[in-house]
Amino acid sequence: MVKTKCKKRFLSVVLSLIIGISLAGCSSSDNTGSKSSKKEGKIDINIPTAATTGSLYPLGASLSNLWNEKVDGVKVSSQASNGGIDNLNLMQNGEAQVSMGVASIVYQSYNGEAQFKGRANKKLRVIAGLYYNPNQIVVRKSSGIEKITDLKGKKFATGAPGSTTEDESRIHLEQSGLKYPGDIKAQHIGFTESTDLMRNKQLDGAWIMAGVPTAAVTEICTTADGKLVPIDEKLVNKLKEKYPWYSNYVIKKGTYEGQKEDINTSAIKMILYTSEDVPEKVVYQMTKSFWENIDELKRNNKSLDGLKVEDALKDISKLPVHDGA
Repeated sequence: MVKTKCKKRFLSVVLSLIIGISLAGCSSSDNTGSKSSKKEGKIDINIPTAATTGSLYPLGASLSNLWNEKVDGVKVSSQASNGGIDNLNLMQNGEAQVSMGVASIVYQSYNGEAQFKGRANKKLRVIAGLYYNPNQIVVRKSSGIEKITDLKGKKFATGAPGSTTEDESRIHLEQSGLKYPGDIKAQHIGFTESTDLMRNKQLDGAWIMAGVPTAAVTEICTTADGKLVPIDEKLVNKLKEKYPWYSNYVIKKGTYEGQKEDINTSAIKMILYTSEDVPEKVVYQMTKSFWENIDELKRNNKSLDGLKVEDALKDISKLPVHDGA
């Protein structure tokens, strides 16, 4: 009888321990779940940029670091991409929340024109206009290319597929009277590959669209015997008749090694944009921290030199601004 009572008491203690451990496990799970949901409560901000040798890539990294530090409730990351058109497609698919692109293609995406025909993204919103993004035609000095029409028959990199650079190459070559891509030996590659091929004399030149100065052009001029080819003012004015977002832009002499004179080219305003789906409070904090820390951003991103808050909404193709901005 005593043995039976002891056995019952022992089983009762064991059962109590099992229940206690189970409850502790549930409590631990709840706490973990609470932490997890807190993390999940952060808004993911993905920023696709462009090639690693362009000026958008380091700018994206700077914005990512700034906003992670200064803006509550967000988890921001940036990475290389194929650039403008690709970024807008990622935005429309919900795979990006912030990016940068020239006013022309952002306008086309918003209105469903050109390569975005039939799929207008009316959720696009501007955070700020940034700097003018000039087209830079860089060629090997020994290529014999002195003007844009000399590209006929040359082995020339027009930019990665789906990039703004490729679209700019096409527009300018066609407006110059050349057939694209038939009149050139087009290589659909990005800045990094272009630099390597030009250094090895396997490529005559490349089209690069990025803020001045940009690392890819610096490297080509320094290590691949490269030089800039001008885009004539008359051609730029002709472009403006059809595409009002273009401007004449002068790359000052001395910007790149061996550049002994000013080079005229075309340029379009670069826009920092987002989606209306990103909460107003978040965009407000991102915009506020951007302008409050603009001097630090300029130190790390030379393309922002001269940027003023007063010019933030100039030449943005009448695109809508996010309420938070």
